[in-house]
Amino acid sequence: MLGEDEVISLLNQAKYLYLCNISEPEDNSLRLVLEEAMVDRSDTGSARDPASPLAEIRKDASPIKSVDACNTFELQWSRYVAYLVTEELVGSGGSDEDEVYTGNLLRVYTKSHFLDHLSRDTGGHIEPILHYKLICQNHLIDVASYSPPEVWLLGTVSGSGGTKVRPN
Repeated sequence: MLGEDEVISLLNQAKYLYLCNISEPEDNSLRLVLEEAMVDRSDTGSARDPASPLAEIRKDASPIKSVDACNTFELQWSRYVAYLVTEELVGSGGSDEDEVYTGNLLRVYTKSHFLDHLSRDTGGHIEPILHYKLICQNHLIDVASYSPPEVWLLGTVSGSGGTKVRPN
């Protein structure tokens, strides 16, 4: 059984993540399912159109996708303050030099534009707000909450495994 730090480390060591599912299992709760992804060098792109204007650029390219060896993660907040899902390309612009965080694909912020927005535009908070951000290939997900998410390693994409942990 993997410990908390090991599962968070696995998530942050992934080269790429895809958001597979987002839902609210109960009022004001949030559930995310993420799949690790990697460059699939076994996919030679044989189905690509050689007459395409991009054929020369794509000739040595391989897709980024989830394969059987990739891990699947679930994060669940029993209660959130706010969350924001942004299309990855649009959300990748702007300056974040004044933000402070730890982590790679799962970031925990102590200073962020999202926290600034919440302090300006919301009120009635009874506890300090925590900010988590997931960096995925298809989306950027910002979650503000009063407590950390529960995190599960569901196993690999092929379906094995299952460890539940709670990050600090």
